Amino acid sequence: MQLPAAYPQLDDLRLFCEVVRGGSLAAAAAALSASPSYVSKRLGILEQQLGVRLLHRTTRRLAVTEDGETVLRWARRLLADVEEMALEVKASRAEPEGLLRITASFGFGRCHVAPVVSEFAARHPLVEVRLDILDRPIDPVAEQVDVDVRLGGPLEPHLVAQKVADNHRVLCAAPAYLTAHGTPQRLDDLARHRCLVIRERDHVFGIWRLAGPGGEETVKVRGTLSANHGEIVHRWALDGHGIMLRSRWDVDEELASGQLVRVLPAYRQQADIWAVMPYRPAQPPKVRLFVEFLRERMGKRA
Repeated sequence: MQLPAAYPQLDDLRLFCEVVRGGSLAAAAAALSASPSYVSKRLGILEQQLGVRLLHRTTRRLAVTEDGETVLRWARRLLADVEEMALEVKASRAEPEGLLRITASFGFGRCHVAPVVSEFAARHPLVEVRLDILDRPIDPVAEQVDVDVRLGGPLEPHLVAQKVADNHRVLCAAPAYLTAHGTPQRLDDLARHRCLVIRERDHVFGIWRLAGPGGEETVKVRGTLSANHGEIVHRWALDGHGIMLRSRWDVDEELASGQLVRVLPAYRQQADIWAVMPYRPAQPPKVRLFVEFLRERMGKRA
């Protein structure tokens, strides 16, 4: 590839991307409100500046050349960077606005996400926030959600995530339960205990996967009580009904006061807090500011 005689213009790179997307000069001309002759002329100037042929043109179709694929990849990256720059500058000068859709799981959403949303809304009154508390995994793209606040769990390849804070789940029970039923000494002992099982978001019902001294281990648990809401299970554990696996964020105070006792403290389940979003070349200011605010508030707690 020869060195270009002059740097290409962003408008010409955008035009080239539109030609490829539309599949023809006519389609690109219609999308850009220009004539096909203008599109052809600017495409020729771009090829001349870069010293390469970008497209194989026939009467029926266009095919991108190997050099064209390289230029297309860089053009999309450059245009995305320019868009992100413009959004960042605009965000620094203007108040964010518009609808911001946020989702979270039942217990964590009510206890920890909702207070942050309240404070964020007070600071940014032009943003209309909708917080949905759900007991199931969601796809932010399919359900048009801006930010899904998750505890652990796998990340789908078409999504992006920013870590908000460190967190893990721990095994714990009330002293009354341990006095009556004994304290487990090994992970296998949990199978013989009354475990309070929860079905919430990324929990696999009745299967606890825990990281311990020997790496990750799995134990199948059961009990006479189960629920799909973490706060219900939490209340049952305080009442002495069994052993639960609960986020450290939710039990720290009760562990410190002695209302709950850690069981098998060498084991834990990683459950870091993530802000999961649809992929965009540049996140809108309302999304970026909320995620930054979420990390600032929850990061202090971690």
